[in-house]
Amino acid sequence: MTARNSLLHLTSAAAIGISLATLGSTAQAATEWDMPTPYGDMTFHTVNIREFADDVREATDGELDITVHSNGSLIGHAEIKNSVRRGIVPIGELIMSRLANENPIFEVDSVPYLASSYEDAQTLWEASREVIAEELAEQQLRLLFAVPWPPQGIYTNQAIESGDDLKNLSMRAYNTASERIAQLFGAVPTQVEVPDIPTAFSTGRVDAMITSPATGADTKAWDYLSHFNHAQLWLPKNMVIVSEKAFSRLDEATQEAVLDAAAEAETRGWEMSRQETDDALAVLEENGIEVSEPTPEFAERLQEVGKTMTEEWAGRAGDQGAEILEAYEAARD
Repeated sequence: MTARNSLLHLTSAAAIGISLATLGSTAQAATEWDMPTPYGDMTFHTVNIREFADDVREATDGELDITVHSNGSLIGHAEIKNSVRRGIVPIGELIMSRLANENPIFEVDSVPYLASSYEDAQTLWEASREVIAEELAEQQLRLLFAVPWPPQGIYTNQAIESGDDLKNLSMRAYNTASERIAQLFGAVPTQVEVPDIPTAFSTGRVDAMITSPATGADTKAWDYLSHFNHAQLWLPKNMVIVSEKAFSRLDEATQEAVLDAAAEAETRGWEMSRQETDDALAVLEENGIEVSEPTPEFAERLQEVGKTMTEEWAGRAGDQGAEILEAYEAARD
């Protein structure tokens, strides 16, 4: 081989090496995560997690690309948590209280009047976050962040003057707390996911529901009911979880980018939730929904139900529940 040929050979080899390195870099940049959420594109939670995905993509220069699949289009709500755990998807969003049957601590934010203001809800979250994160970690799941829905109220087709007005109504339920409160008022709890709410009302499957002003506005509640009682029962949270296995595969810089974006998403999401409460109540009223506060009689009955459900929850939640309540009360003093 001549000197010239040797040089050409070395140059070609170097070029191949560069090409392979580029391919390797491209492969690394192509890390893609599918992220299911049960909620529609207009829901502020979905808007928030899309911003989270954008922040991660920007911070990692595209090395981690998260695609959000909204409205239960990829995986149904009931299967999101286990799908992340089994590695079917690496990350997902779900309402935390759906896991109450696994452990009552997951419904601490859905106990009536335990925390019914944003200030108390934030304090309760800070008191419960570590316990909840540890429980998820035992299942190889990492808690990234959580954002509350606006305070839950009661939608009906007639004014609610007292608890008796809820008797025998078929009430939409989405977690064990909403099922239990329906039972305590003599209503019939019926499981209905958010995308199915309009059909459930129009077909007579349900007559009432406990949910947020935001959900009512998103599903155009004025098309199928007439009243919203702004009872402010609780502020349930959606949480975003990631498979620890998938997270551990990321390099340290990418992991840090995900955690930073998650922290920003939580702060932003709580602010969005507050604004959404005001905006959604205005939308309901503008479209003919009669928005009211509980009457003194109904408020007293709601408080009684809240006390009963708090005692029931504390009994189910055991030592973990006691730890949360102690930390919560200490933070409020």
